[in-house]
Amino acid sequence: MLGVVGESGSGKSTLARVVMRLLDADRGEVELDGVRVDQLSASELRRLRPQFQMVFQDPYSSLDSSMTVGESIAQPLVVHRTVPKSERPDAVAALLERVGLGRDYADRYPDELSGGQRQRVAIARALALDPKLIVCDESVSALDVSTQNQVINLFEDIQRDSETSYLFIAHDLSVVRHIAHRVIVMYLGRVVESGPIERVFSAPAHPYTEALLSAIPIPNPRLQRARTRITLEGDPPDPTVVPAGCPFHDRCRHAMPRCSVDVPALQQVDGGGEAACHLLDLDEPVRLAGLDPDETAARPRSMRQPT
Repeated sequence: MLGVVGESGSGKSTLARVVMRLLDADRGEVELDGVRVDQLSASELRRLRPQFQMVFQDPYSSLDSSMTVGESIAQPLVVHRTVPKSERPDAVAALLERVGLGRDYADRYPDELSGGQRQRVAIARALALDPKLIVCDESVSALDVSTQNQVINLFEDIQRDSETSYLFIAHDLSVVRHIAHRVIVMYLGRVVESGPIERVFSAPAHPYTEALLSAIPIPNPRLQRARTRITLEGDPPDPTVVPAGCPFHDRCRHAMPRCSVDVPALQQVDGGGEAACHLLDLDEPVRLAGLDPDETAARPRSMRQPT
């Protein structure tokens, strides 16, 4: 489970669409299991498409309101002809049960369902072809907290049962902290930091990551009062006119003269992962503030509520 975080305009959704070949990349490579997805022809992409599917952000617009739930889930089976027509009803029923809905939901229309139920249907549709990768673009952000937990637990169950990989895009870092194994932090269309979730959250190496983490509320009043909230001034620059040097330098509280001239390259960070920051080149690197180590260790890996 790879989490992707960053504020609005950082390029998260564009990244998702490039991975899915809904957009063509201007440069770079997209590879799935050794296959260059970005170089496939339309017919080759169609044959590979069952291996990677997407769950979109808005469950109210990602389903066709004129189709029943069963028809929506069966559509990938029809397009790719993976299941005979006579077996499709049973296949749809099995998918509905897999996401926690009964087979009777197959005859309902999306307008009859809640947001959480619609998102479960969208997940069932993504699972219909047994993909190796599911791209989730803010797929829980439109749901209330209780429903978010249910959907996230469903993702975890699916991964445990099928070893499906996820590219999980979210703006809520607390959700990413619970569900992801690794995380990449994006700013202005670039990866500024990546690494194991525990290292990035407890010992960030980039000031932008530090600022994002300071916005996460800690469910401990004493620790929350002791923290210093880092407020970023201004908005991200126009992505079509990227400033010289580090793209984050004009909003960074640790900026040095070099930052406005030289573009920092990604380099290895102690504890795993990479970061693109000139602070790493200092003889005495600046210690950035992450989540309290004790608090980070105490956070559960699952969002399930005890029974």
